[in-house]
Amino acid sequence: MNDKHFPEITIKALLLGIFLSMVLAGANAYLGLFAGMTVSASIPAAVISMGILTLFKKSNILENNIVQTAASAGESLAAGVIFTIPALVLLGYWDTFNYVEVAKIAAIGGVIGVLFTIPLRRALIVTAKLRYPEGVATAEVLRAGDAAKQGTEDDGSGGLKTIGLAGLVGGAMKLCQQAFAMWHAEVAGAAVLTATRAGNPMFKSIFGIGTDISPALISVGYIVGRNIGIVVVAGGLISWAVAIPIYSALVGFEGDALGSAWGIWNSKIRYLGVGAMVVGGIWSLIKLFKPLIEGIKASIAAVKNQSSNTSQPIEERDVPINYVGIALIALLIPVFLLYLDIIHQAWIAALLAVVMMVFGFLFSAVAAYMAGVVGSSNNPVSGVTIATILFSSLLLLALLGTGSGVGAAGAIMVGAVVCCAAAIGGDNMQDLKAGHIVGATPWKQQVMQVVGTVSAAVVLGLVLDILHTAYTIGSPTLSAPQATLMKSVADGVFTGDLPWTFVYIGAVIAVLIILIDIRQEKAGSDFRVPVLAVAVGIYLPITLTVPIFIGGMINHLGKKAGGSSASEKRGLLMASGLITGEALMGILVAVPIFLTGEKLWWPNFTGFEFVGPAAFMAVIYWLYRSVSKK
Repeated sequence: MNDKHFPEITIKALLLGIFLSMVLAGANAYLGLFAGMTVSASIPAAVISMGILTLFKKSNILENNIVQTAASAGESLAAGVIFTIPALVLLGYWDTFNYVEVAKIAAIGGVIGVLFTIPLRRALIVTAKLRYPEGVATAEVLRAGDAAKQGTEDDGSGGLKTIGLAGLVGGAMKLCQQAFAMWHAEVAGAAVLTATRAGNPMFKSIFGIGTDISPALISVGYIVGRNIGIVVVAGGLISWAVAIPIYSALVGFEGDALGSAWGIWNSKIRYLGVGAMVVGGIWSLIKLFKPLIEGIKASIAAVKNQSSNTSQPIEERDVPINYVGIALIALLIPVFLLYLDIIHQAWIAALLAVVMMVFGFLFSAVAAYMAGVVGSSNNPVSGVTIATILFSSLLLLALLGTGSGVGAAGAIMVGAVVCCAAAIGGDNMQDLKAGHIVGATPWKQQVMQVVGTVSAAVVLGLVLDILHTAYTIGSPTLSAPQATLMKSVADGVFTGDLPWTFVYIGAVIAVLIILIDIRQEKAGSDFRVPVLAVAVGIYLPITLTVPIFIGGMINHLGKKAGGSSASEKRGLLMASGLITGEALMGILVAVPIFLTGEKLWWPNFTGFEFVGPAAFMAVIYWLYRSVSKK
């Protein structure tokens, strides 16, 4: 704890927190639309904050903590937005992104997520003492920066230089690939296997493999580590090395092997991931039911103690629970109006508002708990959102019938608010853990979480509009895997086109994976098989899971080669820089296209196709060498 109560919410910390929240929200929005996964930005935000605040004579560790709190709230909100809201455009309910509506949905869902996690802070961080790995790592970065300011260590500018250099590399590769079309975004191929008997063909089967040559995806894999990297690519192999070959052998295929493989995966096989995600989300709730009940009881007891104890240390003071309750009741009104604007029936809109609040609290709590156990990057936001949308779709189907025309959009809107709340819930608990370690005031962090959430909500509508104008969200360039999935589930329930057989098979696969993970847990193995990570791998294209696997193995092999803690930290900063640089360049490349409406604004350069894979291999080698230094 910090006995010196330094100023926390200062003008410079407030402005810097708002700015970084907007920038990192835009970067994470691009990454999620591109890769279907997002990463926590708490550590790079802390490093950037330290680098900038050292320019001022007066700055302290608690100011740095406040800045990263606001910034990471913004980037986590981006995940909730891009996983769901683009589905409204993909459905055809919106022609384009309505800036005001996006800001409204994001702000409401995000603030609800902040409020839901306030009563859980004491239960999960103080009482249960969950790990919150990103929160602990962020606290260590903050402490290192504070020690630097005292003249005992590097002042943090070294970390800022690492992020900056990696950002330039990631941005340059994205500029060459996306703007100048010097090389393709991926290297992929497929093959046809033919079985014969007595010289006559019995059946033909296809399988595909490939990799995206994106430094950002390597970096995602590095951050999530070996375990998650392996299980994600294992999910991809379930789809591409098992399910597609079996389906193509039984049903047949037409056209070239690679195109047929993509077609089978897109129309059938990816729904295995839907079933697996739904089961994974339900399993998360079952596992967390008892801890949630205990956590709620502990929070209520803490509130009673707080009211009778005015000498409570400032390091334990949350936003009062009565304020939280009043705010949540007040937010029911805009939520109700949001749903009324779609459904046009007051009692159904009121029912959806109640459903959203119930699911929002449950799944925010699930995300908060999972973030404490396995980290923010692995929390079950996708699974719980699909479960919410599926339940809401079935409820609206029963109430409105198949001919309503707005049922799928209504279900997506319920899922959007829940997804924003759940995404905020997990990441914010990491920030509160970091604050708990360095001696911050919880209620001030919670206020800045609201500030960061609202700041990101202001810009995310514009970011979506820019990206959609330039790349068309849902196209191969920016496939928006999660939003496409949400759209397919909601629309499939109402049209009857959802391939339920594959959903059921995916659910069975998830049950088998859960049984394997239970066995691993009982055996005390450090290699776990989280069902939602496998489900994400089943759903994502194999070209995205392969580089994530490579990044995870770089992390593992670098440590095995004797890399020090300093090398590990440098690798984390490099990965953060590669992600941020590539994502920001993706947005910058889109800006002139957005302003002019001309998609051929950038000139094309041909004859450099070999440069992309070579640069990709060079980045892999550079990252490995950096993290394996003793």
